Amino acid sequence: LYGNELSGSIPPQLGNLSSLLELELGGNELSGRIPSQLGNLSNLTHLDVSVNELDGSIPSELGNLSNLEGLGLYDNELSGSIPPELGNLSNLLYGLNLSHNELSGNIPSQLFNLRTLDLAHNELSGIPSQLGSNLVSSLNLQCNELSGGIPSSLGNLSNLTYLNLAGNELSSIPSSLGNLSNLRVLALNDNAFPQGTTIPSGIRNLAKLQEFYFGPKALTPGCGD
Repeated sequence: LYGNELSGSIPPQLGNLSSLLELELGGNELSGRIPSQLGNLSNLTHLDVSVNELDGSIPSELGNLSNLEGLGLYDNELSGSIPPELGNLSNLLYGLNLSHNELSGNIPSQLFNLRTLDLAHNELSGIPSQLGSNLVSSLNLQCNELSGGIPSSLGNLSNLTYLNLAGNELSSIPSSLGNLSNLRVLALNDNAFPQGTTIPSGIRNLAKLQEFYFGPKALTPGCGD
């Protein structure tokens, strides 16, 4: 039912369709909350409610959908904290995309069990100092409300190839980022680094690094776009 100008709320009775494999409701004008009953769809492999007007919190019950290969929640008005249970969705082929919402609070360490995380354009305020895993290869935290120093724990993500922290209020760069030997893209632009901040030598020596952004010039359109 993608892109059919549907309006109103998502019926919780959809959670009774126990044999359902795919539920595609993206690109509509749906509003209200995501029913927690969708967490009963144990056979579901694809769930897409992206590009709607859904609000409220993300139901922790979605973490029960262990067969999910695709999950679209981006481009809504979802708020509150991210349920750590979403870290159980280890079969997601394209990772977890929660971008362009109004999510806040700290990023659960359990999410780092997934391979790709796109949490850009939210109101997130904290990166965990202890990470649940180092499987993640792509991490996009652009345009959030992160402040203080970049946690040194990010230097433990040995599989990371893409790291975007642009458009936050970060103020210092740990030398541990120099351990990211597989990193190809690093975006630190549009932050609050004091004038005269030096780039740790380890970052300058990353052999696979192809793109490095560190200044006021934006990598992508601004956080208000």
